[in-house]
Amino acid sequence: MLRRTARRVTRLYDKALRPAGLRLTQYSVLANVARDGGLSISELAQRLEMERTTLTRNLRPLVREGWVIVARGSDRRQRSVGLTQAGRKVYEEAYPLWEAAEKRLRSELGDEADALRGLLDATLARTVVD
Repeated sequence: MLRRTARRVTRLYDKALRPAGLRLTQYSVLANVARDGGLSISELAQRLEMERTTLTRNLRPLVREGWVIVARGSDRRQRSVGLTQAGRKVYEEAYPLWEAAEKRLRSELGDEADALRGLLDATLARTVVD
């Protein structure tokens, strides 16, 4: 049931972000990099609760579009992720679309929105994946 719900909510956000040419997963990457630029791939993967290999695969279209740059970090083994000017522009275009989707979802959930957020936060805090 949780996976079905997550897919449906993802579709809601994907539809809202379509005018910016983004999917929710791409928007999430851009938003995190915009907020805390210069993150290593490992740090970004951890924040997104995503495997490094999955993140690397998700970064490819963003790099191809010229929205994200992946450069060597201070350590040769490390890679740093940053936004380009075009990436900043698409993020700024997408943010109001994401915000509208967020408001719509909160409106549809009504009083249960905060309770759901609390339950999801508690689940993340208690769930350990090796």
